[in-house]
Amino acid sequence: MPDASVPVAAKQASEAGEPHQWTWVEPAVWSERMLAALGNGVKGGKWFSLWDKVYALPTLAASWQRVADNRGAGGVDGVSVERFAAQAERNLKELHEELTGGRYRPQPVRRVLIPKPGGKQRPLGIPTVKDRIVQGAVKLVLEPIFEREFVPASYGFRPGRSAKDALREVDGAIKAGRTWVVDADLASYFDTIPHGPLMERVRAHIGDGQVLALIERFLQQEILAELAHWTPTRGTPQGAVLSPLLANLYLHGLDRMLGEHGHQGVRYADDFVILCATEQEAREALGRVQQWVQEAGLSLHPDKTRVGDCREHGQGFEFLGYRFEAGRRRVRKHSLAALSERIRRKTGRSRGDSLEQVIADLNPLLRGWYAYFKHAHGRVFALVDGFVRRRLRAFWRRQQGCQGRVGKSLDDHRRWPNAFFAAQGLFSLQQAHAAASQSR
Repeated sequence: MPDASVPVAAKQASEAGEPHQWTWVEPAVWSERMLAALGNGVKGGKWFSLWDKVYALPTLAASWQRVADNRGAGGVDGVSVERFAAQAERNLKELHEELTGGRYRPQPVRRVLIPKPGGKQRPLGIPTVKDRIVQGAVKLVLEPIFEREFVPASYGFRPGRSAKDALREVDGAIKAGRTWVVDADLASYFDTIPHGPLMERVRAHIGDGQVLALIERFLQQEILAELAHWTPTRGTPQGAVLSPLLANLYLHGLDRMLGEHGHQGVRYADDFVILCATEQEAREALGRVQQWVQEAGLSLHPDKTRVGDCREHGQGFEFLGYRFEAGRRRVRKHSLAALSERIRRKTGRSRGDSLEQVIADLNPLLRGWYAYFKHAHGRVFALVDGFVRRRLRAFWRRQQGCQGRVGKSLDDHRRWPNAFFAAQGLFSLQQAHAAASQSR
Protein backbone atom coordinates (compact mmCIF):
# COMPACT_ATOMS: atom_id res chain seq x y z
CA MET A 1 0.00 0.00 0.00
CA PRO A 2 1.54 3.38 -0.96
CA ASP A 3 2.49 6.00 1.62
CA ALA A 4 -0.52 8.32 2.03
CA SER A 5 1.76 11.33 2.39
CA VAL A 6 3.19 10.86 -1.10
CA PRO A 7 0.34 10.39 -3.60
CA VAL A 8 1.04 7.99 -6.45
CA ALA A 9 -0.38 10.54 -8.88
CA ALA A 10 2.46 12.92 -8.05
CA LYS A 11 4.58 10.83 -10.37
CA GLN A 12 1.89 10.96 -13.04
CA ALA A 13 1.80 14.74 -12.91
CA SER A 14 5.58 14.89 -13.28
CA GLU A 15 5.50 12.47 -16.20
CA ALA A 16 2.89 14.67 -17.85
CA GLY A 17 5.58 17.33 -18.23
CA GLU A 18 4.87 19.40 -15.13
CA PRO A 19 7.78 21.30 -13.54
CA HIS A 20 6.80 20.31 -9.99
CA GLN A 21 6.85 17.20 -7.90
CA TRP A 22 3.45 17.27 -6.21
CA THR A 23 4.48 15.52 -3.01
CA TRP A 24 3.87 18.74 -1.04
CA VAL A 25 0.12 18.83 -1.70
CA GLU A 26 -2.30 17.95 1.10
CA PRO A 27 -3.38 14.32 0.49
CA ALA A 28 -6.62 14.91 2.41
CA VAL A 29 -7.60 17.32 -0.39
CA TRP A 30 -5.80 16.20 -3.52
CA SER A 31 -6.73 12.66 -4.44
CA GLU A 32 -4.85 10.66 -7.07
CA ARG A 33 -7.64 11.38 -9.56
CA MET A 34 -7.41 15.15 -8.94
CA LEU A 35 -3.63 15.11 -9.26
CA ALA A 36 -3.90 13.24 -12.54
CA ALA A 37 -6.32 15.91 -13.79
CA LEU A 38 -3.90 18.58 -12.62
CA GLY A 39 -1.11 17.00 -14.60
CA ASN A 40 -3.19 16.52 -17.74
CA GLY A 41 -5.14 19.77 -17.54
CA VAL A 42 -8.88 20.16 -17.07
CA LYS A 43 -11.37 20.95 -19.80
CA GLY A 44 -11.53 24.67 -20.46
CA GLY A 45 -8.74 25.31 -17.98
CA LYS A 46 -11.26 25.92 -15.16
CA TRP A 47 -11.86 23.95 -12.00
CA PHE A 48 -15.41 23.47 -10.73
CA SER A 49 -16.87 21.57 -7.75
CA LEU A 50 -14.19 22.66 -5.27
CA TRP A 51 -16.45 23.93 -2.49
CA ASP A 52 -16.90 20.49 -0.93
CA LYS A 53 -13.11 20.19 -0.70
CA VAL A 54 -12.90 23.49 1.21
CA TYR A 55 -15.47 22.71 3.91
CA ALA A 56 -14.52 19.03 4.34
CA LEU A 57 -13.49 18.26 7.92
CA PRO A 58 -10.14 16.68 6.86
CA THR A 59 -9.26 19.89 4.95
CA LEU A 60 -10.19 22.09 7.91
CA ALA A 61 -8.21 19.82 10.24
CA ALA A 62 -5.14 19.98 8.00
CA SER A 63 -5.43 23.77 7.83
CA TRP A 64 -5.89 24.03 11.60
CA GLN A 65 -2.69 22.04 12.14
CA ARG A 66 -0.77 24.62 10.10
CA VAL A 67 -2.36 27.51 11.99
CA ALA A 68 -1.48 25.84 15.29
CA ASP A 69 2.12 25.28 14.18
CA ASN A 70 2.47 28.93 13.14
CA ARG A 71 0.83 30.13 16.37
CA GLY A 72 0.48 33.92 16.14
CA ALA A 73 -1.79 36.35 17.94
CA GLY A 74 -5.54 36.21 18.25
CA GLY A 75 -7.87 38.35 16.18
CA VAL A 76 -10.69 40.75 17.02
CA ASP A 77 -12.72 38.03 18.77
CA GLY A 78 -9.98 37.51 21.36
CA VAL A 79 -9.74 33.78 20.65
CA SER A 80 -6.09 32.67 20.78
CA VAL A 81 -4.61 29.60 19.14
CA GLU A 82 -4.32 28.01 22.59
CA ARG A 83 -7.98 28.69 23.39
CA PHE A 84 -9.12 27.25 20.06
CA ALA A 85 -6.91 24.20 20.63
CA ALA A 86 -8.56 23.46 23.98
CA GLN A 87 -11.70 22.35 22.11
CA ALA A 88 -10.33 21.99 18.59
CA GLU A 89 -12.52 19.04 17.56
CA ARG A 90 -15.73 20.78 18.57
CA ASN A 91 -14.63 24.12 17.09
CA LEU A 92 -13.75 22.54 13.75
CA LYS A 93 -17.08 20.76 13.60
CA GLU A 94 -18.90 24.04 14.25
CA LEU A 95 -16.84 25.75 11.55
CA HIS A 96 -17.66 22.92 9.13
CA GLU A 97 -21.37 23.34 9.89
CA GLU A 98 -21.19 27.13 9.40
CA LEU A 99 -19.60 26.63 5.98
CA THR A 100 -21.99 23.91 4.83
CA GLY A 101 -25.00 25.82 6.14
CA GLY A 102 -23.98 29.07 4.44
CA ARG A 103 -23.71 30.91 7.78
CA TYR A 104 -19.96 31.53 7.79
CA ARG A 105 -18.86 35.15 7.43
CA PRO A 106 -15.29 36.38 7.93
CA GLN A 107 -14.79 38.72 10.88
CA PRO A 108 -12.87 42.02 10.69
CA VAL A 109 -9.09 41.95 10.45
CA ARG A 110 -7.12 43.50 13.30
CA ARG A 111 -4.41 45.75 11.89
CA VAL A 112 -1.21 46.50 13.81
CA LEU A 113 1.92 48.39 12.79
CA ILE A 114 5.25 46.53 12.96
CA PRO A 115 8.38 48.70 13.42
CA LYS A 116 10.93 48.60 10.59
CA PRO A 117 14.55 49.82 10.56
CA GLY A 118 14.79 53.54 9.94
CA GLY A 119 11.74 54.39 12.02
CA LYS A 120 9.22 53.20 9.42
CA GLN A 121 6.31 50.86 10.10
CA ARG A 122 4.75 47.98 8.18
CA PRO A 123 1.02 47.26 8.47
CA LEU A 124 0.18 43.70 9.44
CA GLY A 125 -3.33 42.24 9.30
CA ILE A 126 -4.30 39.64 11.92
CA PRO A 127 -7.44 37.64 11.02
CA THR A 128 -9.19 35.57 13.66
CA VAL A 129 -8.04 31.98 14.18
CA LYS A 130 -11.27 30.72 12.54
CA ASP A 131 -10.69 32.91 9.49
CA ARG A 132 -7.07 31.78 9.25
CA ILE A 133 -8.28 28.17 9.22
CA VAL A 134 -10.82 28.80 6.45
CA GLN A 135 -8.32 30.81 4.39
CA GLY A 136 -5.83 27.99 4.86
CA ALA A 137 -8.41 25.49 3.64
CA VAL A 138 -9.00 27.57 0.51
CA LYS A 139 -5.24 27.76 0.00
CA LEU A 140 -4.85 23.98 0.33
CA VAL A 141 -7.44 23.53 -2.43
CA LEU A 142 -6.31 26.30 -4.80
CA GLU A 143 -2.53 26.41 -4.46
CA PRO A 144 -1.75 23.41 -6.71
CA ILE A 145 -4.02 24.84 -9.42
CA PHE A 146 -2.16 28.15 -9.46
CA GLU A 147 1.25 26.52 -8.93
CA ARG A 148 0.77 24.65 -12.18
CA GLU A 149 0.73 28.02 -13.96
CA PHE A 150 3.50 29.85 -12.11
CA VAL A 151 6.90 30.22 -13.78
CA PRO A 152 10.37 29.44 -12.36
CA ALA A 153 11.27 33.15 -12.02
CA SER A 154 8.95 33.43 -8.99
CA TYR A 155 10.33 32.25 -5.64
CA GLY A 156 8.43 33.86 -2.78
CA PHE A 157 5.92 31.88 -0.70
CA ARG A 158 5.99 28.90 -3.00
CA PRO A 159 6.43 25.25 -1.95
CA GLY A 160 9.95 23.94 -2.40
CA ARG A 161 11.37 27.41 -3.15
CA SER A 162 13.19 29.86 -0.94
CA ALA A 163 14.97 33.19 -0.79
CA LYS A 164 18.27 31.30 -1.03
CA ASP A 165 17.17 29.81 -4.36
CA ALA A 166 16.37 33.29 -5.66
CA LEU A 167 19.75 34.60 -4.49
CA ARG A 168 21.54 31.72 -6.22
CA GLU A 169 19.85 32.63 -9.51
CA VAL A 170 20.82 36.29 -9.11
CA ASP A 171 24.41 35.36 -8.29
CA GLY A 172 24.61 33.01 -11.28
CA ALA A 173 23.24 35.64 -13.65
CA ILE A 174 25.78 38.23 -12.50
CA LYS A 175 28.64 35.76 -12.91
CA ALA A 176 27.34 35.02 -16.41
CA GLY A 177 27.72 38.70 -17.31
CA ARG A 178 24.19 39.98 -16.73
CA THR A 179 25.37 42.89 -14.61
CA TRP A 180 23.00 45.62 -15.80
CA VAL A 181 20.19 45.40 -13.30
CA VAL A 182 16.70 46.84 -13.12
CA ASP A 183 16.04 47.25 -9.41
CA ALA A 184 12.28 47.89 -9.18
CA ASP A 185 10.13 48.53 -6.13
CA LEU A 186 6.34 48.26 -6.16
CA ALA A 187 4.87 50.95 -3.91
CA SER A 188 2.69 49.44 -1.10
CA TYR A 189 1.96 46.43 -3.28
CA PHE A 190 -0.13 44.33 -0.87
CA ASP A 191 -2.28 47.35 0.01
CA THR A 192 -2.91 48.42 -3.60
CA ILE A 193 -3.83 45.25 -5.53
CA PRO A 194 -7.12 46.13 -7.29
CA HIS A 195 -9.83 43.65 -6.34
CA GLY A 196 -11.59 43.54 -9.70
CA PRO A 197 -8.58 42.57 -11.85
CA LEU A 198 -7.38 40.19 -9.12
CA MET A 199 -10.70 38.33 -9.15
CA GLU A 200 -10.56 38.17 -12.95
CA ARG A 201 -7.28 36.28 -12.62
CA VAL A 202 -8.84 33.94 -10.06
CA ARG A 203 -11.90 33.33 -12.28
CA ALA A 204 -9.64 32.42 -15.19
CA HIS A 205 -8.88 29.17 -13.33
CA ILE A 206 -11.70 28.73 -10.81
CA GLY A 207 -15.34 28.29 -11.80
CA ASP A 208 -16.85 27.34 -8.43
CA GLY A 209 -19.16 30.22 -7.46
CA GLN A 210 -19.13 29.52 -3.72
CA VAL A 211 -15.32 29.50 -3.59
CA LEU A 212 -15.19 32.73 -5.59
CA ALA A 213 -17.74 34.37 -3.30
CA LEU A 214 -15.72 33.35 -0.25
CA ILE A 215 -12.51 34.84 -1.67
CA GLU A 216 -14.36 38.09 -2.37
CA ARG A 217 -15.58 38.18 1.23
CA PHE A 218 -12.00 37.81 2.42
CA LEU A 219 -10.89 40.70 0.21
CA GLN A 220 -13.70 42.86 1.60
CA GLN A 221 -13.10 42.08 5.28
CA GLU A 222 -13.41 45.17 7.43
CA ILE A 223 -10.11 46.48 8.81
CA LEU A 224 -9.88 47.55 12.46
CA ALA A 225 -6.93 49.72 13.53
CA GLU A 226 -7.30 51.08 17.06
CA LEU A 227 -10.38 53.34 16.87
CA ALA A 228 -10.55 53.45 13.06
CA HIS A 229 -12.31 50.93 10.83
CA TRP A 230 -12.97 50.71 7.09
CA THR A 231 -13.84 48.31 4.30
CA PRO A 232 -10.99 48.08 1.77
CA THR A 233 -11.58 48.48 -1.95
CA ARG A 234 -8.02 47.46 -2.83
CA GLY A 235 -5.34 45.22 -1.41
CA THR A 236 -5.06 41.99 0.51
CA PRO A 237 -3.78 42.16 4.12
CA GLN A 238 -0.20 41.19 4.86
CA GLY A 239 -0.55 38.49 7.49
CA ALA A 240 -3.61 36.82 5.98
CA VAL A 241 -3.01 33.16 5.04
CA LEU A 242 -4.37 33.55 1.51
CA SER A 243 -2.62 36.86 0.70
CA PRO A 244 0.75 35.52 -0.56
CA LEU A 245 -0.94 33.14 -3.01
CA LEU A 246 -3.23 35.87 -4.37
CA ALA A 247 -0.32 38.32 -4.55
CA ASN A 248 1.74 35.82 -6.56
CA LEU A 249 -1.21 35.20 -8.85
CA TYR A 250 -1.58 38.91 -9.60
CA LEU A 251 2.12 39.30 -10.48
CA HIS A 252 2.18 36.12 -12.57
CA GLY A 253 1.41 38.24 -15.63
CA LEU A 254 4.51 40.32 -14.98
CA ASP A 255 6.65 37.16 -14.75
CA ARG A 256 5.24 35.87 -18.04
CA MET A 257 5.67 39.20 -19.80
CA LEU A 258 9.35 39.37 -18.85
CA GLY A 259 9.95 35.80 -19.96
CA GLU A 260 8.20 36.32 -23.28
CA HIS A 261 10.58 39.20 -24.04
CA GLY A 262 13.65 37.21 -23.04
CA HIS A 263 14.36 39.13 -19.82
CA GLN A 264 15.75 37.29 -16.82
CA GLY A 265 13.61 38.41 -13.92
CA VAL A 266 13.92 37.05 -10.39
CA ARG A 267 10.97 37.78 -8.11
CA TYR A 268 10.35 37.06 -4.44
CA ALA A 269 6.80 38.22 -3.64
CA ASP A 270 6.76 41.94 -4.51
CA ASP A 271 10.57 42.28 -4.52
CA PHE A 272 12.09 41.70 -7.96
CA VAL A 273 15.11 42.47 -10.11
CA ILE A 274 15.79 42.03 -13.83
CA LEU A 275 19.33 41.04 -14.82
CA CYS A 276 20.46 42.15 -18.26
CA ALA A 277 23.55 41.92 -20.44
CA THR A 278 23.49 45.55 -21.62
CA GLU A 279 22.22 48.94 -20.52
CA GLN A 280 19.91 49.08 -23.54
CA GLU A 281 18.27 45.78 -22.59
CA ALA A 282 17.85 46.98 -19.01
CA ARG A 283 16.15 50.21 -20.07
CA GLU A 284 13.88 48.34 -22.46
CA ALA A 285 12.95 45.97 -19.65
CA LEU A 286 12.19 48.86 -17.29
CA GLY A 287 9.97 50.47 -19.92
CA ARG A 288 7.99 47.25 -20.30
CA VAL A 289 7.66 46.91 -16.54
CA GLN A 290 6.42 50.49 -16.21
CA GLN A 291 3.76 49.85 -18.85
CA TRP A 292 2.65 46.56 -17.30
CA VAL A 293 2.50 48.06 -13.80
CA GLN A 294 0.41 50.99 -15.00
CA GLU A 295 -2.04 48.72 -16.83
CA ALA A 296 -2.28 46.51 -13.73
CA GLY A 297 -3.36 49.45 -11.56
CA LEU A 298 -0.14 49.41 -9.51
CA SER A 299 2.73 51.88 -9.19
CA LEU A 300 6.51 51.80 -8.95
CA HIS A 301 8.25 53.69 -6.17
CA PRO A 302 9.99 56.53 -8.07
CA ASP A 303 12.91 56.82 -5.64
CA LYS A 304 13.55 53.09 -5.37
CA THR A 305 13.39 52.03 -9.02
CA ARG A 306 16.58 52.38 -11.03
CA VAL A 307 18.94 50.90 -13.60
CA GLY A 308 22.62 50.38 -12.87
CA ASP A 309 25.74 48.35 -13.62
CA CYS A 310 26.34 46.46 -10.40
CA ARG A 311 30.04 46.09 -11.24
CA GLU A 312 30.48 49.79 -10.45
CA HIS A 313 30.67 51.35 -7.01
CA GLY A 314 27.50 53.26 -6.21
CA GLN A 315 25.43 51.36 -8.79
CA GLY A 316 24.75 48.20 -6.84
CA PHE A 317 21.34 46.91 -5.83
CA GLU A 318 19.71 45.35 -2.79
CA PHE A 319 17.77 42.11 -2.89
CA LEU A 320 16.53 39.89 -0.08
CA GLY A 321 18.78 41.37 2.58
CA TYR A 322 21.97 41.49 0.49
CA ARG A 323 23.65 44.29 -1.41
CA PHE A 324 25.33 43.30 -4.69
CA GLU A 325 27.97 45.80 -5.73
CA ALA A 326 31.42 45.88 -7.34
CA GLY A 327 31.77 42.10 -7.39
CA ARG A 328 30.84 41.59 -3.74
CA ARG A 329 27.81 40.52 -1.75
CA ARG A 330 27.40 42.48 1.44
CA VAL A 331 24.72 42.51 4.09
CA ARG A 332 22.53 45.54 3.49
CA LYS A 333 22.44 48.19 6.21
CA HIS A 334 18.78 47.62 7.11
CA SER A 335 19.44 43.91 7.67
CA LEU A 336 22.34 44.71 9.99
CA ALA A 337 20.25 47.27 11.84
CA ALA A 338 17.47 44.72 12.33
CA LEU A 339 19.93 42.15 13.70
CA SER A 340 21.48 44.71 16.05
CA GLU A 341 18.06 45.58 17.46
CA ARG A 342 17.25 41.91 18.09
CA ILE A 343 20.60 41.42 19.84
CA ARG A 344 19.95 44.48 22.00
CA ARG A 345 16.58 43.12 23.08
CA LYS A 346 18.15 39.83 24.13
CA THR A 347 21.11 41.37 26.01
CA GLY A 348 19.54 44.16 28.07
CA ARG A 349 21.64 44.91 31.15
CA SER A 350 18.59 44.70 33.40
CA ARG A 351 17.79 41.17 32.26
CA GLY A 352 17.70 38.88 35.28
CA ASP A 353 18.85 35.64 33.60
CA SER A 354 22.26 34.03 33.87
CA LEU A 355 24.96 34.60 31.27
CA GLU A 356 24.55 30.97 30.22
CA GLN A 357 20.83 31.54 29.58
CA VAL A 358 21.41 34.77 27.63
CA ILE A 359 23.95 33.02 25.39
CA ALA A 360 21.59 30.09 24.90
CA ASP A 361 18.94 32.61 23.82
CA LEU A 362 21.34 34.38 21.45
CA ASN A 363 22.84 31.37 19.72
CA PRO A 364 19.80 30.29 17.63
CA LEU A 365 19.47 33.88 16.36
CA LEU A 366 23.17 34.08 15.45
CA ARG A 367 23.24 30.64 13.82
CA GLY A 368 20.14 31.36 11.76
CA TRP A 369 21.45 34.75 10.68
CA TYR A 370 24.79 33.26 9.67
CA ALA A 371 23.12 30.42 7.75
CA TYR A 372 21.31 33.00 5.61
CA PHE A 373 24.13 35.55 5.21
CA LYS A 374 27.11 33.19 5.10
CA HIS A 375 27.88 34.19 1.50
CA ALA A 376 28.34 37.84 2.43
CA HIS A 377 31.78 39.51 2.47
CA GLY A 378 33.61 38.10 5.50
CA ARG A 379 34.31 41.38 7.30
CA VAL A 380 30.74 41.61 8.58
CA PHE A 381 31.04 38.49 10.75
CA ALA A 382 33.86 39.93 12.88
CA LEU A 383 31.84 43.13 13.29
CA VAL A 384 28.77 41.25 14.49
CA ASP A 385 30.83 39.07 16.85
CA GLY A 386 32.43 42.18 18.35
CA PHE A 387 29.06 43.84 18.87
CA VAL A 388 27.63 40.73 20.56
CA ARG A 389 30.60 40.45 22.94
CA ARG A 390 30.39 44.16 23.85
CA ARG A 391 26.73 43.70 24.73
CA LEU A 392 27.53 40.61 26.80
CA ARG A 393 30.39 42.35 28.63
CA ALA A 394 28.03 45.18 29.54
CA PHE A 395 25.44 42.67 30.73
CA TRP A 396 27.97 40.63 32.71
CA ARG A 397 29.55 43.74 34.25
CA ARG A 398 26.12 44.72 35.58
CA GLN A 399 25.57 41.19 36.89
CA GLN A 400 28.90 41.35 38.74
CA GLY A 401 28.08 44.73 40.27
CA CYS A 402 31.07 46.42 38.63
CA GLN A 403 31.23 50.21 38.32
CA GLY A 404 32.69 52.40 35.58
CA ARG A 405 32.48 52.48 31.81
CA VAL A 406 30.13 49.79 30.54
CA GLY A 407 31.55 46.92 28.51
CA LYS A 408 34.07 48.87 26.42
CA SER A 409 37.15 49.35 28.57
CA LEU A 410 40.43 47.55 27.99
CA ASP A 411 40.13 46.12 31.49
CA ASP A 412 36.85 44.48 30.54
CA HIS A 413 38.46 42.91 27.50
CA ARG A 414 41.28 41.56 29.66
CA ARG A 415 38.93 40.35 32.37
CA TRP A 416 36.51 38.72 29.94
CA PRO A 417 38.39 38.04 26.71
CA ASN A 418 36.86 36.49 23.63
CA ALA A 419 37.91 33.06 24.87
CA PHE A 420 35.77 33.57 27.99
CA PHE A 421 32.60 33.81 25.92
CA ALA A 422 33.68 30.97 23.65
CA ALA A 423 34.06 28.80 26.75
CA GLN A 424 30.48 29.73 27.68
CA GLY A 425 29.35 28.33 24.32
CA LEU A 426 28.79 31.60 22.41
CA PHE A 427 28.44 30.99 18.66
CA SER A 428 31.03 32.89 16.62
CA LEU A 429 30.07 33.92 13.10
CA GLN A 430 33.69 34.67 12.24
CA GLN A 431 34.87 31.22 13.28
CA ALA A 432 32.00 29.57 11.41
CA HIS A 433 32.90 31.51 8.27
CA ALA A 434 36.60 30.62 8.62
CA ALA A 435 35.77 26.92 9.03
CA ALA A 436 33.48 26.99 5.99
CA SER A 437 36.14 28.76 3.90
CA GLN A 438 38.74 26.13 4.76
CA SER A 439 36.42 23.27 3.81
CA ARG A 440 35.73 24.64 0.32
